Amino acid sequence: MSVTAIGFIGLFALFAMLIFRVPVAMAMLAVGFFGTAAINGYAAALSVLGTETFEISVTLTLTVIPLFVLMGNLAGVSGMSRDLFNAAYCWVGHWRGGLASATIAGCAGFAALSGSSIASAITMGRVALPEMKRFKYDNGLATGAVAAGGTLGILIPPSTGLIIYAILTEQSIGRLFMAGIIPGILLTFMFLLAIAIVTRLKPEIGPAGPISSFKEKIRSLRKALTMVAIVVATIGGIYMGIFTPVEAAGVGAVLAFLVAVSRESLDRDKMTFVILQTLQTTATVFMILIGAHVFIPFMALTHIPADLVTFLVNLDVGKTGIIILILVTYIFLGTFLEGLAMLVLTLPVAFEVITQLGMSPIWFGIVVVIVLEMGLISPPVGLNVFVVKSVAQDVSMGTIFRGIWPFWIAMGVCLVILVAFPEIATFLPNTMFD
Repeated sequence: MSVTAIGFIGLFALFAMLIFRVPVAMAMLAVGFFGTAAINGYAAALSVLGTETFEISVTLTLTVIPLFVLMGNLAGVSGMSRDLFNAAYCWVGHWRGGLASATIAGCAGFAALSGSSIASAITMGRVALPEMKRFKYDNGLATGAVAAGGTLGILIPPSTGLIIYAILTEQSIGRLFMAGIIPGILLTFMFLLAIAIVTRLKPEIGPAGPISSFKEKIRSLRKALTMVAIVVATIGGIYMGIFTPVEAAGVGAVLAFLVAVSRESLDRDKMTFVILQTLQTTATVFMILIGAHVFIPFMALTHIPADLVTFLVNLDVGKTGIIILILVTYIFLGTFLEGLAMLVLTLPVAFEVITQLGMSPIWFGIVVVIVLEMGLISPPVGLNVFVVKSVAQDVSMGTIFRGIWPFWIAMGVCLVILVAFPEIATFLPNTMFD
């Protein structure tokens, strides 16, 4: 049997396991190990497994994952997420759809601490959904805003998705973090615009809330400044060249811990919760990376990625046409594949194509992450939709999926803008202090 045939059998087995809800890390690990064994023997497969596991486990750069996750979990239990939502509500709550807009702003701010779309959706959902229910918001708009806002966690730094992209493509984590700032702000404003449009067309779905006094607005800003200070210290430190990403993660985690202690919000149960959540998330990400580093060498042995790269590069559609083809493929795959699985499966081909076309790998990382965001709210998989469903159990899945469409379209428009103007993503990385 040819190595190419073995490769296609391996891909079929991988997709089959993913369809039957086998964890993506285990699926990639199994296919990569047994595929390598089928081609080069079990000794070679064991060598790859041992070497890659050890290298991932001792990579200093990956220390950013548990530290940033810890920072986000501490921010959640210390009440900083609620402070941020309250501040946004005081300033925009009197608009039509103001509570939904405040949810988007709160998710964007919390994303800058957690780096996780799921954590952002769960945390802000618990804060915002009861308030929107109290003001008789349409269930679709309310849950759609939470699900879409949560996706900002994978784009706005510190983003776990950008960290994984950086590791898999050997790019600078710091430069990718900087590249995510302006697109993250742009996407946030696109979400706010989507809310403004749908509430203008149907005012009843997002009624305006009470107007807060100027004193209340200032008081809410003071409470939210703590979180803003931590974000500025960590992300700003990376930009100025004061911290490496690992050092910035350590600083952020310590600051979040000090805030939690000062607010007396860390009892024994909450501390246990924070530690266990951090360990669980970290272990999941590390297992995905180990699985990817076992699977990718197997795919290289089959020559399938190289053949696909040659095919795509030689297409007579120009650079823009190839980019559109790649992004359409990503959007299609996002409807049934989990985001990180899609990233690992496609990067060996897509990244090589981008490199050969002479396009910025930093810009491509941001574009890919936005497409992953679209997958997080795309039916039928839509992981963030299921997360929101767990918080809003009285709302049907159909209602939530209907509510996300304005935000999905906003993501598509943002994607078009970034493809047309790549400098939006590359401007800040090119001005960094080394």
